[in-house]
Amino acid sequence: MLMFLLTSLMASFFDTTAGQIGVCYGMVGNNLPRPSEVVAMYKQYNIQRMRIYGPNSDALNALRGSNIELILDVPNSDLGGIASSQTEANTWSKTTSRTTTVSDSSGAGSVLIQAMQNIDRAVSEAGLRIQITTTTYMGAFTDTYPPSSGRFRDEYRNFLQPAIRFLVNKRSPLLVNIYTFFGYKDSRDISLEFALFKPNPGFKDPQTQHSYNNLFDANLDSVYAALDKLGGGSLDIVVSESGWPTSGGDRGTSVENARTYVNNLIQHVKNGSPRRPGKAIETYIFAMFNENDKTPEYEKYWGLFLPNKQPQYEVNLN
Repeated sequence: MLMFLLTSLMASFFDTTAGQIGVCYGMVGNNLPRPSEVVAMYKQYNIQRMRIYGPNSDALNALRGSNIELILDVPNSDLGGIASSQTEANTWSKTTSRTTTVSDSSGAGSVLIQAMQNIDRAVSEAGLRIQITTTTYMGAFTDTYPPSSGRFRDEYRNFLQPAIRFLVNKRSPLLVNIYTFFGYKDSRDISLEFALFKPNPGFKDPQTQHSYNNLFDANLDSVYAALDKLGGGSLDIVVSESGWPTSGGDRGTSVENARTYVNNLIQHVKNGSPRRPGKAIETYIFAMFNENDKTPEYEKYWGLFLPNKQPQYEVNLN
């Protein structure tokens, strides 16, 4: 997805001292609070950063004057028009957010880079300092064990390489969704302790001698390794989604595991990863609410809060 970042907030985008945690605001439910109530909750709980998945007018209006920093995704359905029409890209440039993300799950790489370039041209001509970036996920990578061997899968490398060159030139970060839940759920070789940041033996990467005692760091550093191989070693990574489901019947889903993962994640990202020690990682928790219109079943239960605005578990977001 293509993403926007707003000018006046850019100074804090790379802040490594505080406030690096945001929360994704998904809206795939028929019982969720009104956007004005949601923005009030972000302020109540001192959540300073939000990601939304499209230009919802009610949410954007509620955010005005809130000082909440916003990552706004361009829906894949809009990419073709933006890539082929500078006028349509100019319309997008009027949307106020600190980051705009453009992703192209179809793999049509020319559409992705053209859309990124058109929106970048539009915001530049409008005098806005909005960052344009893209987001990907761990499925785009292979050979991630050990992390130093990580690389992009061929089908992703071919269309992401131009986007990576764009990000390097613009000094924009790459956004990556990292879910250790899926690694644990889908592999009997990964322990729950390794996925939840709990004490465990871990392993050492024989090529770098870095030690890994959690799956999050191993995933993140495999992305850094893959970027190195494509000339993107200078890029910062923003973790644009990470979380754990409280229910849904799959292996590992529980309120306790969600509480453990999210709270450990918030503390852990303050200190970077073995490959980038001491550099806090801007990270977005998925998600603000349970979303009852999602499938499969476990996709409904990622919320920090229930739709009635009650917290599902105690979490320290600071």
